[in-house]
Amino acid sequence: MDIIDAVEAAERWAIHDPEARFRSQLDQLIDARDEQLIELFDGRITFGTAGLRAAVGPGPRRMNALVVRQATVGVVAALQASGIDAPSVVIGFDARHDSADFARHVAAAVASAGGTAQIASAPLPTPVMAHAVLAERADAGIVITASHNPPADNGYKLYLGDGRQLVDPWDATIAAAIDQAAATWHEHGPAIDDRYTSYVAGVEVAALQAVDAAQWADLHRHAAVAATAPYRPAGEQQLAPLRVVYTPMHGVGGSATLATFAEAGLEPPLITESQVAPDPDFPTVSFPNPEEPGALDDALAVAAAADADAVFAHDPDADRLAVAVRTRSGDGLVALSGDELGILLGDFLIRHSHGDRLVARSVVSSRMLDAVAAAAGVTSQATLTGFKWIARAIEDHPGKQWLFGYEEAIGYSIGDHVRDKDGITAALVAHAALSDLSAQGRTVWDRFDELAAAHGVYASRPVTLRFDDDPGAIANVVASLVTSPPASLAGSPVTAGPIGGGELPPTSGVELLAEDQTRVIVRPSGTEPKVKAYVEVIEPVAPGPGAAVAVARAEAEARLTLVCDEVQGLLQGSR
Repeated sequence: MDIIDAVEAAERWAIHDPEARFRSQLDQLIDARDEQLIELFDGRITFGTAGLRAAVGPGPRRMNALVVRQATVGVVAALQASGIDAPSVVIGFDARHDSADFARHVAAAVASAGGTAQIASAPLPTPVMAHAVLAERADAGIVITASHNPPADNGYKLYLGDGRQLVDPWDATIAAAIDQAAATWHEHGPAIDDRYTSYVAGVEVAALQAVDAAQWADLHRHAAVAATAPYRPAGEQQLAPLRVVYTPMHGVGGSATLATFAEAGLEPPLITESQVAPDPDFPTVSFPNPEEPGALDDALAVAAAADADAVFAHDPDADRLAVAVRTRSGDGLVALSGDELGILLGDFLIRHSHGDRLVARSVVSSRMLDAVAAAAGVTSQATLTGFKWIARAIEDHPGKQWLFGYEEAIGYSIGDHVRDKDGITAALVAHAALSDLSAQGRTVWDRFDELAAAHGVYASRPVTLRFDDDPGAIANVVASLVTSPPASLAGSPVTAGPIGGGELPPTSGVELLAEDQTRVIVRPSGTEPKVKAYVEVIEPVAPGPGAAVAVARAEAEARLTLVCDEVQGLLQGSR
């Protein structure tokens, strides 16, 4: 696209853009024939790992009211083409800038396109809305959220009637329907304008209903407590009450999590007051993701002052959970990695369940879950990255009891009431697992050592390279490793191939598997401008006294560091 084409596209867009702030911004760019128009109008944002997500701004490559309107008309049209004449859609939103307004635009678009819309009256956690899709037997669910992205971003998460996110062929079908809606927008815009104006003015709009957010929060809370009841001692029978500090990271998980803890009979956690109120600017963190350095500092300070046993942290839409526990020496708290928490939860659930069970992990998550599951006679499946794939394991194994799914990016799913990651339900199970160990006089580290003695040491670490200034270079970096992979890693010969060894659907990236079972998976992020490498080494533990685990762990960490350094060099060299 050249500047002439970009100017013409911007002029057409501005005619229909319902937001004055963006029409004004486009007018200035058009008058200046600014090259930024090419970046804004050359294509449009598409569904990635977790839906649409981008910085808020004008044009089809940003998040704005016109983008969400066009996307929604496309979604409704695709559902209608599948045989659902008047699709029912539940709509939720988080507390980010513009989220509530974008959700109202979605509701107006659903109603004008021939569907029926139910929109939450207040911000809600994403897992609450994922459950609402099933509870309301809706044909689709739309949540306006950018999860843990920076404050400038927003997003559009879509669930179909089975409670899962889009995979092939629905992603391509809906993308085509959105393109068609955008190409014929003069047919849709006026009706949506009328419905939106009426709705925000408080005028009753046919096929559009506001739902008390507490109603959906209650439904999710009851389901979460019921799903985790087999793993939790009831109320007074709680063997080892934990002193837990909790932070919702300036997001929407606070009230729902506290209410869920109360219904489960757990001691209320201590609150990180500096982060408890929803705030779209996330003022106490540089990046609102519990995995990021410094994000847990406020909560850890509260924990230190209270001599707490653990910290639980949600990301801003409460679909992810981070946990910090006492160090091996007991002189402070340290955050568990996503893989460590995944193994802790998976092992606990497997040990406290029976029957023909199923667990799943993303292909970039630790293979240790497979080993733990196999030893207990539990089926384990590796899937592509993202819960839109992890939740598909339920469909792949009809008749099996869905127990647990996880991805190393602190996403966990327990029970079938939410077919996506659910930080609130995961917090209940994490609490039970820590309480169970404490009641036995053992720590998380004791259990990890036991698992290592049985299955070997699995050590993992991510390597990330950001491309904020040049996101177009991401594809080149990944392609370079696909065409010219390294011959070895830490001296062990390497075989390169598609992610998942060809057993999974095609996906962008490459898997490097060494003879010593070191594994490196390199792929572009589906939500941010970065390339991610997932490194895991396995070190066998020699039979003998407990010191053998410590020796194997040290050897694994040394090899992991060496491989990570090599991978960092490969990524930088491909840039």
